Amino acid sequence: MAASQFTLLGERRYGPFFLTQALGALNDNLLKNALVIMATFHAAEYSSLDPNVVTQLAGALFILPFLLFSAIAGQLADKLDKAQVMRWVKVAELAIMMVATVGFFIKSLPLLLFALFCMGTHSAFFGPAKYGFLPHVLGDRELTGGNALLEAGTFLSILLGTLLAGLLAAQASPAALSGALLGIALVGIVASRYITPVTPSAPELVVNWNPATTTWSALKYARGNDTVFKSLVGISWFWALGAVVLGALPGYTKFMLGGDETVVTTLLAVFSVGVGAGSLLCDRLSRHTVEIGLVPLGSIGLSVALAWLWSATPAQPAAGMGAAEFLQLHWPVAAALGTLGLFGGFYIVPLYALVQSRTEKSHISRMQAANNALNAFAMVLGALATSALLAAGLDLATVLLVAAVVNAVVAIYIYTLVPEFLVRFVMWIVLNVIYRLRIVGDERIPREGPTLVVCNHVSYVDALVLGTAFWRPVRFVMYYKIFRIPVLSWFFRTVKAIPIAGKGEDAALLEEAYRRIFAELDAGNLVCIFPEGGLTSDGEIAEFKGGVLKILEQRPVPVIPCGLGGLWGSTFSRVKPGMQDEDMAGKFTGPLRRVVLRIGEPIAPDRASLDAMFAEVTRLRGIRR
Repeated sequence: MAASQFTLLGERRYGPFFLTQALGALNDNLLKNALVIMATFHAAEYSSLDPNVVTQLAGALFILPFLLFSAIAGQLADKLDKAQVMRWVKVAELAIMMVATVGFFIKSLPLLLFALFCMGTHSAFFGPAKYGFLPHVLGDRELTGGNALLEAGTFLSILLGTLLAGLLAAQASPAALSGALLGIALVGIVASRYITPVTPSAPELVVNWNPATTTWSALKYARGNDTVFKSLVGISWFWALGAVVLGALPGYTKFMLGGDETVVTTLLAVFSVGVGAGSLLCDRLSRHTVEIGLVPLGSIGLSVALAWLWSATPAQPAAGMGAAEFLQLHWPVAAALGTLGLFGGFYIVPLYALVQSRTEKSHISRMQAANNALNAFAMVLGALATSALLAAGLDLATVLLVAAVVNAVVAIYIYTLVPEFLVRFVMWIVLNVIYRLRIVGDERIPREGPTLVVCNHVSYVDALVLGTAFWRPVRFVMYYKIFRIPVLSWFFRTVKAIPIAGKGEDAALLEEAYRRIFAELDAGNLVCIFPEGGLTSDGEIAEFKGGVLKILEQRPVPVIPCGLGGLWGSTFSRVKPGMQDEDMAGKFTGPLRRVVLRIGEPIAPDRASLDAMFAEVTRLRGIRR
């Protein structure tokens, strides 16, 4: 059983990195929010500009570097040791905070805005190294947990930075504010010294310093991997939605709720805690694997939570309501926002883990750089869309309802383009609602390369069970009559299952099946075959057919044996009334049935005889129940 994700915090390969990242996010938001608060409540001392203009300008200057420099940062992170890149960035952060310190003492808005632009640049260079670092130091079963901790830590750091900015800015003390900024930067430098070095992914890479052509090249490369690129688009949509919600939050609190500044802070805290909780739950719900089936669950929840937030908005705002009164009178608003954050965590963490797991390590940071550029662009579009809706006369609550509807439309469109997300969602539901699945030995699933999986055939949902257990996509070879079962046939076609028939039934279909099997193995995919040639009719494993040997003769690839237990006697097996025996007592029907899948050690193709495979599958299956 995999260890808890929290154990990573105590390990050298992850703990210092996590602390460095969290401190950077904290300082980012401390500087940005302190600048906005000081320029708003002490406007005459800093500038003659309208405070609203200062707020918009600060946001734009922080995002702009992500558009300009992300692609360059991705190249550097792939060419160099990512740990070293992060250390350089942290040293730069200290220098930036020195500039900000001068800006606060002399009350120079231009100097502070320049420091904020530099902090945006700091984050643009840190991001690709950060996300590219994880696949180098974490195993496949740790990626989701590592990303979950990272997202939870980031959002909680954003919250802490916002709270700290309000507290320190209220004192109007440049010394206290500057001391905090410099102190956090110094601690970040110390933490970064302990980040585990990693071998450069692409040391031979020649860096292109042109932001325009570099960004275009990064996006073009990302476009070459269809599933990953659409995952990047999905991530960017989340940040666009976040820009709408968080951008609307202050005005929504003031004009729709009638709350004061403490209510804004309370709602931000609830949302951040929700994201953190959702992120951390991902690792448990996915059983420590990259489970993209949680993404549709997250997107559905986002729309439901936004609609709930709209419906919970009071018809008439109060006047000067504080946090305590707000929680007493309008707790459903807080609950809806917390739920929004929770499902946001379900949505975003698996997408980041998917991108990392399915991108070549030589390009991982450049892929993340492309993601950062898309995220920045999406956030700008989200802010512009909000402004356009408000200009059209919609109130902020209705803007949130529009966001709920658009999110549902975007989700449906993405899942139409990439049905793998929806298929994994269906499998996740089946395996978490109908059955209780225990997987033994899933660390034996190879990260990459062609592999033949052989398993006993117990029920009509064996493919769903195996498809859920294997975090890599699996191409199933199945009897054509099962392939054509109504409703299930949609699933089988979507996962690119391969129908097969006996030579005496349909010789042409048999040859086509072999052709597709060879093509999938040549493409480096997992192919699963049930060598019995059909479902068991008595719970015992039938003799293996010779088709599996024909595959290995043409494509000598490793064989992963699997034993499936617990499905014999279920609704989806061929058991009939009167066939129950002592092994099946009390297990014939009912939800949450216990199912176990045991995955064995790989068998070399030259040792994969029918007898050897049969013996190993039988051993792994154990008793038939």
